[in-house]
Amino acid sequence: MNFLITGSAGFLGSALANQLAREGHQVRGLDDLSTGDPQALTPDVHFTRGDVNDRPRLWTLLQEVDCVYHLAARVSVQESVLYPREYNAVNVSGTVSLMEAMRDVGVKRVVLVSSGAIYGDQGKQPLSECMTPNPRSPYAVSKLCAEYYVNTIGHLWDIETVSLRVFNAYGPGQHLPASHPPVVPYFLRQAIHRGSIVVHSDGSQTRDYVYIDDVVSAMVAASTAPNLNGAIINVGSGKETSVRDLARTVISLTGSKTDVIYNTKTSAGVSRMCADISVAAQKLNYRSSIPLEEGLRLTLIRDPRFRG
Repeated sequence: MNFLITGSAGFLGSALANQLAREGHQVRGLDDLSTGDPQALTPDVHFTRGDVNDRPRLWTLLQEVDCVYHLAARVSVQESVLYPREYNAVNVSGTVSLMEAMRDVGVKRVVLVSSGAIYGDQGKQPLSECMTPNPRSPYAVSKLCAEYYVNTIGHLWDIETVSLRVFNAYGPGQHLPASHPPVVPYFLRQAIHRGSIVVHSDGSQTRDYVYIDDVVSAMVAASTAPNLNGAIINVGSGKETSVRDLARTVISLTGSKTDVIYNTKTSAGVSRMCADISVAAQKLNYRSSIPLEEGLRLTLIRDPRFRG
């Protein structure tokens, strides 16, 4: 098959692109490199630097493509609070630009990589796809808007659409910015280098941490699985882990003597998050095969930044 992956040089995009290329598919990648790293892509991936809002470039890249994976997005919850307009321009307008270009060229399937953040605080766990979204940040709003646009435009223009709500993905190669880093690589870096681990609030907030290989398996399946048009599917581990317990596990695995500091003056964000993955099991034959402790160990082994 021929694929185009937007956001192909990012953490999820590069892992997906490399896997599809290993399977013998023709893979084109588009990324503006605002956070991505083209060195993460194998030579078999045909990479182009560019903006997802550049429709003429999209028209060129979409020629003879069977399926598009749309991952191009800004992804920091905290940053989105400061720059909501920029998040709307990339995550929402970029999605509309892509869908228009797909219509113009005649591409008939798109897999949108969305986020579990759209659920916000809910009255019960695990979080199922039938729950009413309750987005609590501009980032979450932008991903929910992207879902609506993809589904609506897809219906109007006869494009098959699938939205994957990915929860807290982690693994080797995850981007580690200086400000607002993802929690797993931040904890690992601090533990390896014996810096203090700062936890927001009391650390009782929970998240669903899912290893990158499991996420890739779900994304790959979503391109060819039957009867998915309009589907929204959670991709997570189905396990709920507190941030406090994550810190303890990281410290235990690394043998670190690092301190954990609880900053009770900062918000913990959403109190609980755990994915119901029964729909993914049914529609994608998906299962979460890598438990958190094993995934953290694999990250330590495979990511050169964490080798001490």
